[in-house]
Amino acid sequence: MSPPCRHLRRGDLVGVVAPAGPSTPERMARVAPLFERYGLRARLYPGCHARHPQHDFLSGDDATRLDDLHAAFADPDVAAIFAARGGWGSARLLDRIDTALLRANPKPFVGFSDLTALHALLAREGLVGIHAPMPASNLVIEGAEADADALFDVLMAPLPAGRRLAPTRAAGAWRVPGRASGRLVGGNLSIVAALCGTPWAWPIDDTILFLEDVSEALYRVDRLLTQLRLAGVLAGARGFLLGSFTEDADPAAVLREHLAGLGKPVLSGWPAGHAEPNRPLPLGVRVTLDASAGCLLLDEAVLA
Repeated sequence: MSPPCRHLRRGDLVGVVAPAGPSTPERMARVAPLFERYGLRARLYPGCHARHPQHDFLSGDDATRLDDLHAAFADPDVAAIFAARGGWGSARLLDRIDTALLRANPKPFVGFSDLTALHALLAREGLVGIHAPMPASNLVIEGAEADADALFDVLMAPLPAGRRLAPTRAAGAWRVPGRASGRLVGGNLSIVAALCGTPWAWPIDDTILFLEDVSEALYRVDRLLTQLRLAGVLAGARGFLLGSFTEDADPAAVLREHLAGLGKPVLSGWPAGHAEPNRPLPLGVRVTLDASAGCLLLDEAVLA
């Protein structure tokens, strides 16, 4: 990983980009006041207010969304970058992103769900990602104050090596005891599976794989995990951290079937994903997963 980025300070400028789906004007109007509550200034890039001319599931055309991402990384005044919301569209940009530009201007990138695709690219480049709620979706809904406080508590202070992360896990959480170290990668199960076979899939050896998902029927969760098994991803990872899986039926039995017999530590019920709470989780950084103790240890600094 590159040297840690600096943490945010009051008065800093953050960039908000929309690499994936569109939000509503009402929610976009609440983004700047959200950051102001934490003493930050926000710059909303043009794609945040755009619509793709043909596809209403995209916030602006690919060129606009890509230009915004490049502009936010290149701007020396922007201290961190937030994705406005998820949906779909980030993977459409992967083969056109200027990775040299990103490496030359490292800064925290915050988002989850569809943004798993960008976290994959960032991790391959040794850059910091924060899996966390987003300002034009999860952070502006009623009841999101605790998630917002948790996110800005993390971003506005150093996050050094040796920090122990041990949040309260969901009711019914399970584990396979053990301890393993590796680079924490992953995110949304559907996107992780979709990246298999592409140049942006993580080199899976020496990793702890984090997975979460939403609105996937049990047979689809099984299909996605089967794809990861057949692709060698489950065999290659050193351990597994499981976030929320918000389906009509609890997929715990499916997850256990695929993961529990691998002889590797598994820790489920981590409060990250599409459910609440959705707490910030660093990605692309080396960690030690201690499933027996129910915690993660940061082996590298994330924010200085």
